[in-house]
Amino acid sequence: MHLAARSVRTLTRLALAAVAFTVAPLASAQDDSDTAGQPFVIPPDINGHRTIVAAPLTTRPVRIAVYHGPGAGISGIRDVEDRARQLTGAQLTRLTPAEVGTADLTSRFDVIVFSGGSGSRQGNAIGEAGRNNVRDFVHNGGGFVGICAGAYLACTNFEWGLAILDARTASSRWRRGRAFLDLRLDPAGREIFGPVTDVFKVRYNNGPILRPANRDDIPDYTPVATFLTEIAENDTPVGIQVGSPAMAIGTFGRGRVFVSSPHPENTPGLQHMIPRALLWAAGGPTN
Repeated sequence: MHLAARSVRTLTRLALAAVAFTVAPLASAQDDSDTAGQPFVIPPDINGHRTIVAAPLTTRPVRIAVYHGPGAGISGIRDVEDRARQLTGAQLTRLTPAEVGTADLTSRFDVIVFSGGSGSRQGNAIGEAGRNNVRDFVHNGGGFVGICAGAYLACTNFEWGLAILDARTASSRWRRGRAFLDLRLDPAGREIFGPVTDVFKVRYNNGPILRPANRDDIPDYTPVATFLTEIAENDTPVGIQVGSPAMAIGTFGRGRVFVSSPHPENTPGLQHMIPRALLWAAGGPTN
């Protein structure tokens, strides 16, 4: 009995060690700013079962590169790809960090997308070669779509950033929290997304609060949608989110840049926003 009990205790310790080994890598990955914490349930009726933004009436084949690597959550990548497939003939290619730095982006793609996750991890993963390649791609006429982490990546005030949008973040305290916030389209947004005048809700998860960077070498950005409500947890500044751009567009060289601080790609009623943003960034009409 004594030997049997000791064997059971040994097996139990081994089992617990195995569990700890398999769980530890997952825990270490929780520094991802867009996916940390418990699952964020998205109510199916968050926008009253309404389709806020209509699908594009006509589309053309768009060649889309999607960053797939450190700092990009797989669920966010899949959401972007699901939305992009609404575009007839869309060609989707996932690029690793190394491929972002070595691929001939200009000849192969119309748009590159960086989805939600961690902007610093994305920027550091692609490295200087990748950042330069993306900048050249956009400057030569390519399109850029950045969502949450990808919006941080586009800004000018980070050494790991792309500096392709004349924007900076309003505060270094970025962990504002997660919520469904109210938005309203600006005039430029109605040109891209259609004549939507109603207030609608969008999923927000620690996205950037944008301010003009006032760079002389980059054209000013244009607000596309504006935050009407805010969340300010974890001692983040109160009052800086309301009235700030939730989405913005700009140009860099001959290319177009679209960024979204929140997540329309998985907000009910907003499923057509990313397809229209992709068409706009690719340099064509959205209808």
